[in-house]
Amino acid sequence: MSHITSIFSTPGYKALIAYLTVGYPNIEVTQEVASILSANGCDIIELGIPFSDPLADGVTIQKASYQALQQGITPQVCLEVAYQLRQRMATPLVFMTYYNPVFNFGLEAFCQASVRAGIGGLIIPDLPPEEGSELEAITNKLKLDLIYLLAPTSGEERIATVAERSKGFIYLVSVTGVTGARETLPPELEDFVKRVKQKAKQPLCVGFGISTPEQARRVARVADGVIVGSRLIQLIEEDATLSSLKAFILRLRKALDLKNKDKGG
Repeated sequence: MSHITSIFSTPGYKALIAYLTVGYPNIEVTQEVASILSANGCDIIELGIPFSDPLADGVTIQKASYQALQQGITPQVCLEVAYQLRQRMATPLVFMTYYNPVFNFGLEAFCQASVRAGIGGLIIPDLPPEEGSELEAITNKLKLDLIYLLAPTSGEERIATVAERSKGFIYLVSVTGVTGARETLPPELEDFVKRVKQKAKQPLCVGFGISTPEQARRVARVADGVIVGSRLIQLIEEDATLSSLKAFILRLRKALDLKNKDKGG
């Protein structure tokens, strides 16, 4: 059982997964925010490696990535930040990145460096499983979880393929489109999760668009984890003291824990 998978080992427990763009607004804040997340109920932290063409990301994360790139944040810097965080916290860390930076770094070299830095998994939105066999072979050898994504538009064949090959958990995209805080989640979300559950044994975590405790609670009724990103970036922008971010994380954790007590009702 991987460090990531172990998060989901308690029956009924709902995982809270948080996304950060490394280097936004600077490395010091990234490290401070990660510590706040770890200390206040986050189970896994996604470290976003800034990329110039983030196809899956909405305006909020695109802007954060652009600013981080302007400050010279590279995959190597992200590896160094991950290593520093790993010395300070036990919370599992995963990289969220795109295939191009990994390919340019060298697939095996990047995976080896990630393991040395304490990274437990990789999420690569633009890597379909049909094209992931080379990277899978490396990650399997190094015991690094390669986490695949599914969208509401995914057909039965794609769902079956991801259910067979995704490690750690499966990342379910709540909406067709890009990341970003949304006022409402689609009415068909529950049906989508149930459709994947019919084929998958891995934990299912839902991201894209979750921005309130109420939305998180709704997701937790059917899924094993909730992923929040753009709303955290917005709170970092709005309140440099990070007290709003901490309060928001605590509200999310409370919402998910209430769901645990509710036992799916």
